[in-house]
Amino acid sequence: QVQLVESGGGLVQPGGSLRLSCAASGFSFSDYWMNWLRQAPGKGLEWVSSINSGGGTTYYADSVKGRFTISRDDNKNTLYLQMHSLKPEDTAVYYCAKGPPHNIATMPRGQGTQVTVSS
Repeated sequence: QVQLVESGGGLVQPGGSLRLSCAASGFSFSDYWMNWLRQAPGKGLEWVSSINSGGGTTYYADSVKGRFTISRDDNKNTLYLQMHSLKPEDTAVYYCAKGPPHNIATMPRGQGTQVTVSS
């Protein structure tokens, strides 16, 4: 079955950087769009970024554009999110999710990794 395991979260000061990883298994990773979603405390699930199969097309939410970079390594079945210039409002649980970004609520996703941006 689909398994997505996120890692790389933690506590970082404003302006800092983190790189999240998502190890995928149970499906043909290279054939699928992949995504990063996040959920801040007390808020709903939010789409962050998507990358197509092959990695040639990427999309970003306006709130992270220019600061975050999504990438994938199909040889390692791994999805990444490089985050720079982090802000307190980026604090959330970050999830990787499988599939085209049509309905984020129904996408298979992992257990999430906590990112906390605070001084």
